[in-house]
Amino acid sequence: MAISDSSLRAQAQHGRTLAAQAADATDIFKRLSERPAELLRFATAGSVDDGKSTLIGRLLYDSKQVLADQLEHVEQTSKRMGSDFLDLSLLTDGLRAEREQGITIDVAYRYFATAERRFIIADTPGHEQYTRNMVTGASTADLAIVLIDARKGMLPQSRRHAFISSLLRIPHLVVCVNKMDLVDFDQGVFDGIVEEFEGFAAKLDVPDVTFIPISALLGDNVVERSEAMDWYQGPPLLYHLEHVHIASDRNLIDVRFPVQWVIRPRSGGGTDYRAYAGQVAGGILRAGDEVVVLPSGQHSTIAGIDTFDGPIEEAFPPMSVALRLTDDIDVSRGSTIARAHNQPTVSSSFECLLCWMSERPLSPQRRYIVKHTTRAAAVSALDVRYRIGLDQLHRDESATTLELNDLGRVRMELSSPLVFDSYRRNKITGSLIVIDEATNDTVAAGVILDTETEVEDTPTVEPRPTQSPNVKWQRSDLTRRARWQSLGHPGATIWFTGLPGAGKSTIASAVEERLVAAGRPAFLLDGDNLRHGLNGDLGFDEEARCENVRRTAHVARLFAEAGTIALVSLVSPYGCDREVASGLHSAHDLHFIEVFVDAPLEVCEQRDPKGLYARARAGELTGLTGVDAPYQAPAQPDLVLYSSKEAVDAAVERVMQTLAARFLHPPQLDRLQGE
Repeated sequence: MAISDSSLRAQAQHGRTLAAQAADATDIFKRLSERPAELLRFATAGSVDDGKSTLIGRLLYDSKQVLADQLEHVEQTSKRMGSDFLDLSLLTDGLRAEREQGITIDVAYRYFATAERRFIIADTPGHEQYTRNMVTGASTADLAIVLIDARKGMLPQSRRHAFISSLLRIPHLVVCVNKMDLVDFDQGVFDGIVEEFEGFAAKLDVPDVTFIPISALLGDNVVERSEAMDWYQGPPLLYHLEHVHIASDRNLIDVRFPVQWVIRPRSGGGTDYRAYAGQVAGGILRAGDEVVVLPSGQHSTIAGIDTFDGPIEEAFPPMSVALRLTDDIDVSRGSTIARAHNQPTVSSSFECLLCWMSERPLSPQRRYIVKHTTRAAAVSALDVRYRIGLDQLHRDESATTLELNDLGRVRMELSSPLVFDSYRRNKITGSLIVIDEATNDTVAAGVILDTETEVEDTPTVEPRPTQSPNVKWQRSDLTRRARWQSLGHPGATIWFTGLPGAGKSTIASAVEERLVAAGRPAFLLDGDNLRHGLNGDLGFDEEARCENVRRTAHVARLFAEAGTIALVSLVSPYGCDREVASGLHSAHDLHFIEVFVDAPLEVCEQRDPKGLYARARAGELTGLTGVDAPYQAPAQPDLVLYSSKEAVDAAVERVMQTLAARFLHPPQLDRLQGE
């Protein structure tokens, strides 16, 4: 039978349609597969009904991450529950009890991706009785979102979740003031909550806090910028999540490799292959590196690094690899491989912060097992030092046990040693779980406290005193405004941070010369010079380094108050300490500019102007930042100088341009504030 022209045209059109669909599918697959590999894990927290699940649903919906059948199901469920709107919270509230009560009970995990980054969301419960679930969901997070209802302001649970985020050392905190549509998008309401939260956060160790006003229900400032809040000049939430800097959050200094499995083929063929498989928990491993196996203490050298796809030159967190060693030594599951001159703590006793997750209270009479990385050990003794009252952030030193959802400091004695770091230094080797031996239930999760300080040094929930007792600030009749008006310029602090040998002092000194030549008083506060006098009594452990930064920040603040530009050149390795220095200046309305002098570790070692790296590698010096002590690069510095790529003159010019853009211009003296 003859085929008509119309049939031929229809078949041709059908063929073109299939081809187009195939091309579209190929294009979609290509775009999905080409998305960047960087992964951000974040947790949402807040009080009940603050809108956490709705926010996540809005993120998924507005970023086109919801499949058609999911959306249809949510629409049907919304109608069945009597809602006259699309209830996006149903995308995450998966339990029937959650949907009936409108609350989150369990931790709900969701995955989505954009062109910039991949995300794993942990939607954690808001109710006080599910605090343990919040700890579980936030334990692996790079960032935490704390929601606050604009109508209610900060509630006890808001403080509780912010405090837990600081205990878990989550480096980035985003405070979303939700339901702004219910307060007519009033900027005053938002500013009041920001001020209250900042006052509370000053007591915590939170290096990076961002505030965003949103309406999760309507989508304002979630994915797209809100037209109703034109007074807010910051980015919407999704943009912030896509661009927050997390690359420097991982510890790439301290090599830690817990061995999970010994690979030794049993089949014939005469192979003598032997490797040790696991996930890199810290540092960078390379063939030829000298290593030590703990707790045995045996030394060897990495002969090669293997993966499923073949050998590689180096491995770093969170890669899963197999290490081959040059020596046939005793290595088994539970061993940890580290650098010979940068070793973790090996001990059977330590102190930790525990979150109790069992309805049966902690009891010294019960038998518990600690599971840490790939190693386990029986608990031989438990001593509750104190319980933390999360409402007022106080210590209950009379507590002798921990009950469901309690947080407390506990001293543990184990039957065999663990290989660990403080949680501040490494989240993987500094965390653990506690298992009830009788029931095999996980009853607690914990973080190991700093091992380099005295036993009584706790992650205090109270701020360090800012003044000695029985003293009062002596005010001068000469106000800041009058002083600066007479001088013709304001003061400021320029804080240069970076690894030893990065070039901080060289650049800061050149900037000092440039400023003085231009008639601007400036003075270099160099870290080494300060340790010849003011800070000469300090060591190099974490507590001493914190105090070093604190003292220097106060001196710099006085210089700035006097109308001088203080140029601080200090390694200042911890972000929280630099944040304190910045906050000190902000509290007094003084300019503070953070300059990150970024140079690769290998470049700093090649320079080694003081011979410190050579001594550290030889084992003659301990606690050197970059070798056996961590460095936390600034998340959002005011200026980044790449000293290995640009000349000193070029770097100085960029500093001067930054100063000119900020304050180095004829001062508006009528706006200077007096004190």
